[in-house]
Amino acid sequence: MKRSIVSGLIAATLLATGFSGSVLAHQAGDIIIRAGAVVVAPNESSEQVATFGEFGVSSNTQLGLNFGYMLTDNIGIELLAATPFSHDISLPDVGKIAETKQLPPTLVVQYYFGNAESKLRPYIGGGVNFTNFYDNEFTNDLGGALSDLSMGNSWGLAAQVGLDYQVNKNWLVNASVWYAQISTDVKFNLGGEATTIETDIDPWVYMVSVGYTF
Repeated sequence: MKRSIVSGLIAATLLATGFSGSVLAHQAGDIIIRAGAVVVAPNESSEQVATFGEFGVSSNTQLGLNFGYMLTDNIGIELLAATPFSHDISLPDVGKIAETKQLPPTLVVQYYFGNAESKLRPYIGGGVNFTNFYDNEFTNDLGGALSDLSMGNSWGLAAQVGLDYQVNKNWLVNASVWYAQISTDVKFNLGGEATTIETDIDPWVYMVSVGYTF
């Protein structure tokens, strides 16, 4: 994580401690908004692309946003959103051949351990991920052999673990990790022949954030 991001989180935490108010952790009816740095780190695998090998997909860091609602003192729902992620697509011994962008909204149901008096609230969650791929383009067409790139959207399961630390009545700091099932059909023309390569991206997603409870 870049120093500037870590420094910003520390500064926000110190600022939050300056606000008065008793500490009361999440309880039924609370709305929680978190914002911070989120990293998508693909754990990719794919079918063989002719004689080149499997696709590689790069990691990317963006601004992440969480919107949560506590149904009870221990059960919540949360939507993960972010600014668009950009990924480089590569082949062994060739390097980068393409770029894609994606938005991966993820909805989970969570269980928070502890109670409303606990400042530290670890939680787990499970739900569904939808990933929309767009702006797919080749950056190296291998001398005209590659063209017409497209990537199908994906639905898959998602799991989450996280930890909230309630600084005061409204402010908190958070760290969380997701795992999402993301599979896409990568379609393109290779030497004039229509080709489809099934590709699993299945990323680990890491987020460090500051939150506010209403």
